[in-house]
Amino acid sequence: MELGLVGLGKMGGNMRERIRRAGHTVVGYAHQRDVSDVHSLKELVDSLAAPRVVWLMVPAGEATQSTVDELAELLDPGDIVVDGGNSRWTDDEKHARELAAKGIGFVDCGVSGGVWGLENGYALMYGGEAEHVARVQPIFDALKPTGEFGAVHAGKVGAGHFAKMVHNGIEYAMMQAFAEGWELLETVDSVTDVREVFRSWQEGTVIRSWLLDLSVRALDDDEHLEQLRGYAADSGEGRWTVEAAIDHAVPLPAITASLFARFGSRQDDSPQMKMIAALRNQFGGHAVESK
Repeated sequence: MELGLVGLGKMGGNMRERIRRAGHTVVGYAHQRDVSDVHSLKELVDSLAAPRVVWLMVPAGEATQSTVDELAELLDPGDIVVDGGNSRWTDDEKHARELAAKGIGFVDCGVSGGVWGLENGYALMYGGEAEHVARVQPIFDALKPTGEFGAVHAGKVGAGHFAKMVHNGIEYAMMQAFAEGWELLETVDSVTDVREVFRSWQEGTVIRSWLLDLSVRALDDDEHLEQLRGYAADSGEGRWTVEAAIDHAVPLPAITASLFARFGSRQDDSPQMKMIAALRNQFGGHAVESK
C-alpha cells in the first residue's frame, strides 16, 4: 500500500526504511529538505492515491496539533490519519473528533523500539475503530517484530497511547531499579568488578532482560560512567502515568518514585542518573550530557 509519513527523525526515518523493505510505498515529509521525499504536506497528500493513510511521527503537543489541523484541510473523507508519536491519550480523543467532523478516520499508535527498531521491529499498541485499524494493518505488519507478538489493537481511540504511556512508566521503574543496584555495588569496597557482576546476571537470573543487556553495553563503553553527568530528562509519559493513577486512585509507588528520582537529578550530579541517562541513550538514542 501507499503511506504518507510526516516526521523523519531518529524513529521516523528508520520506520520509513523498514516499511519500504516490506514492499510498500512511503512518501516522507519533514522540515529537513535533505531527507524529505516532498517539500510540503500538500505535496505529500497530492502524491498519494485516495483513500489515503498519513502517519505522523512528530513531537506531542503543538507540533502534532498543527499538523492535524493542516491535514484536516488537505485530506478527503475516507482518508485516515495515524498518530504514531507520543501524544497524550486525551489529545487523541480530541483529534479523532476534529477529523471525524470532516469524515476522516483517526488511529493512535504507541510505538516502542527506539534506534533498534529498523532491524528488530517496533512494538505497536494502537487504538481506534476496527475498520480504520484494518486499513492500516499492512503497515502495522511491516513495522512489528517477526513472530506472533509485538502488536496489539488495544481498544478504542486513545487506548494505544495510554498503553504506551503505561509501558513507559514501567520502563522508568525498571531503569531506576537497575540504577540503584548499580550505585550500591559501586559504593561498597568488597565488590571490585561491578560491570562483570551485571554481565553475570545476563544468564540464568530472574532479572535478565534487554535493559540489563543495555546496561552491560553502556558499562562496556564507560565502565564507571565517568563521562556522563548524572542528569536524566523525562519525556512526559512518566508524568502522565502518575497523573492517570491519581485520577483512577491506582497506587503506583515504584513508578512515582522513579519519576521523582529524575527530578532529583536536576539538583545534583546523581550517580544513579548516570545509568538512567546511559540506558536512554542505548535504547533510544536520547542525548546525554557530558561533564
